[in-house]
Amino acid sequence: MPERLTEMLMDTWTPLIILWITVLPSIYMAPMNQSQVLPSGSSTGLKRLNEEQRVLHRSKRGWVWNQMFVLEEFSGPEPILVGRLHTDLDPGSSKIKYILSGDGAGTIFVINDKTGDIHAMKRLDREEKAEYTLTAQAVDRDTNQPLEPPSEFIIKVQDINDNAPEFVEGPYHATVPEMSVVGTFVTKVTATDADDPVYGNSAKLVYSILEGQPYFSIEPHTAIIKTALPNMDREAKEEYFVVIQAKDMGGHMGGLSGTTTVTITLSDVNDNPPKFAQSLYHFSVMEDVALGEPIGRVKANDLDIGENAKSSYDIIEGDGMDVFEITTDAQTQDGIIRVRKPLDFETKKSYTLKVEAANIHIDPRFLSGGPFKDTATVKIVVEDADEPPVFSSPTYLLEVHENAALNSVLGQVTAHDPDVSSSPIRFSIDRHTDLERQFNINAEDGKITLATPLDRETSTWHNITIVATETRNHSQVSRVPVAIKVLDVNDNAPEFASEHEAFLCENGKPGQVIQIVSAVDKDDPKNGHYFLYSLLPEMVNNPNFTIKKNEDNTLSILAKHSGFSRQKQEVYLLPIIISDSGTPPMSSTGTLTIRVCGCSSDGTVQSCNAEAYVLPIGLSMGALIAILACIILLLVIVVLFVTLRRHKNEPLIIKDDEDVRENIIRYDDEGGGEEDTEAFDIATLQNPDGINGFLPRKDIKPDLQFMPRQGLAPVPNGVDVDEFINVRLHEADNDPTAPPYDSIQIYGYEGKGSAAGSLSSLESSTSDSDQNFDYLSEWGPRFKRLGELYSVGESDKET
Repeated sequence: MPERLTEMLMDTWTPLIILWITVLPSIYMAPMNQSQVLPSGSSTGLKRLNEEQRVLHRSKRGWVWNQMFVLEEFSGPEPILVGRLHTDLDPGSSKIKYILSGDGAGTIFVINDKTGDIHAMKRLDREEKAEYTLTAQAVDRDTNQPLEPPSEFIIKVQDINDNAPEFVEGPYHATVPEMSVVGTFVTKVTATDADDPVYGNSAKLVYSILEGQPYFSIEPHTAIIKTALPNMDREAKEEYFVVIQAKDMGGHMGGLSGTTTVTITLSDVNDNPPKFAQSLYHFSVMEDVALGEPIGRVKANDLDIGENAKSSYDIIEGDGMDVFEITTDAQTQDGIIRVRKPLDFETKKSYTLKVEAANIHIDPRFLSGGPFKDTATVKIVVEDADEPPVFSSPTYLLEVHENAALNSVLGQVTAHDPDVSSSPIRFSIDRHTDLERQFNINAEDGKITLATPLDRETSTWHNITIVATETRNHSQVSRVPVAIKVLDVNDNAPEFASEHEAFLCENGKPGQVIQIVSAVDKDDPKNGHYFLYSLLPEMVNNPNFTIKKNEDNTLSILAKHSGFSRQKQEVYLLPIIISDSGTPPMSSTGTLTIRVCGCSSDGTVQSCNAEAYVLPIGLSMGALIAILACIILLLVIVVLFVTLRRHKNEPLIIKDDEDVRENIIRYDDEGGGEEDTEAFDIATLQNPDGINGFLPRKDIKPDLQFMPRQGLAPVPNGVDVDEFINVRLHEADNDPTAPPYDSIQIYGYEGKGSAAGSLSSLESSTSDSDQNFDYLSEWGPRFKRLGELYSVGESDKET
């Protein structure tokens, strides 16, 4: 703040504060506060000036304030005097001590304990803290005893205009439709001022536009931005940059201000019709173009954007309205012209169309400006192309009787070259459609003839494809389907529909219907089938059976008498002649088998075999077979169970019980060490029981079959152990079917504490004591070789 302003404030406020506190304690100071009252403890409160005498004679103490004020941002060479405390109990003898506590006491606010003057020691900011609550108390200076209860008061920081307005939410962005009328709402901005909105005009804001006129205006107090010009066109200018100012102090001179920017975009409306880039379009197309193929594009430009720029195209006039069509490309908004019907250069060489483009979405406000559509003329020229032959019909249907003669003409196909050159045509049959080569065609005139006999009962329809090829250009080929229907002739005799077998009850009655039979005929007469049935001439007077023709083209077989017996005759054969009504008529003879059966009283067939009489009463042949099958199944289960139990108890290796190899024998006594020659007989290794035999494995099937090994003949009293072991080891290594008789067990640790000591000689070489193995020669011939080996070792060691 300028020094001059500081001096003026000091000169103005300081005398008033001192006067208010010391001289006129009951007068309101208008610039400070107009609601001061005494705190509780004084029943009379602050009085008017004419009641001062009565206030001076109160018996209780009375504070003369409850609020103080200090100006924010005030700074000077000396601390600012905020106010002075005084009590009626103070006689002026300096016996009273003033104490201050509460917000900022001792740091921001300091009190003179003798006079009660309160000074502000720091520069204050109302925006940081607007008021401070403190507590004042008067105590005896000597004893520090309170003279009266403490009282609370407030020091308020008085505002000055030291904060400029701010647009917290800026910069702003807004949109408004183009062509809007004057006064159309655009947006609203808001500025804030940190100064006190209650005291003075420091926070009273006024808005104005610095940039953006004359297009937009702003309400000074509400900050609402509106359009100021009519008919602003987006196509002319789409975006506007507006600068808004907010000024405090009600906009008067000396007020602080802040600015923000508002970017206003004009949104599009459909105020522009589509316009073709040119009024006449020329396209050319080959006559053999495929249907649906695009032949050209037209474009109607629209200055609008988005949905407002979308247009639809249509052909409204021209001589090719039914030949061409136009659609809209959704991506590019182009009009695509496509072929709707086949073109023919020889028939019509050019077309003229009138195309219209119209907006899809119309804004009624702008209809007065004219129709939102445009038209253009399109000329299409058809160019000649070498076309394939054209058949006179897209399909052909031919009929032929199945007994037609070979090489007879079934029909004819025709085709021509539509080009001006009119090339000759050659015809052929696509043999993929006539694999059996039943038809031929004349290559010159297209007449189709029969190559092999036809049979309607095998195939009624034949579908072939005829190929027409230009002789001058073999790449020009056309195809046409030809359906050939084979007509029926009566060349098949009727016959029974199925092999019938009739059943006649022994207790049947005369005239009873035994069976109803039907016939079928492979032929297909126009008026349907009608069959005639008769017995053979020699069977006309059949004494047992007769026939009767039914209206549904079936035949009933009837019995002439009763008393048929299976014992007398079990089966009867009845030949029947079946004739059709064709020209010439065809007939065949079918034989009906009639079996005599035993029936119940209601006519249900029970048995048709004569052997049924020998079966026990109440037990049929089927029941006997079922019982026999159950017995056989039980026997098979028992045999399987016994076999599995025997197989489970058999050992994997066939061996004698006395063969001790790989047998673990556990006993509690300890061996006698290396000197124990009676513990094991070396002769058992020779396997005397298996010398001339072979012990097979039963748990595996060997891949190779080996002949039994020839065992070594035991040599009594003269066994070479080294050679014996080597031979056995070689045999075991080369025989995969041999059991693993030999095994090596390695023990890295021997137990301690045994009274017998170690039984191993592996550590003998580490002993310092000399060992004499001469006693081995005394054990007999079996240990002679072992003694020689150890003797040689000892002699080498001595050497």
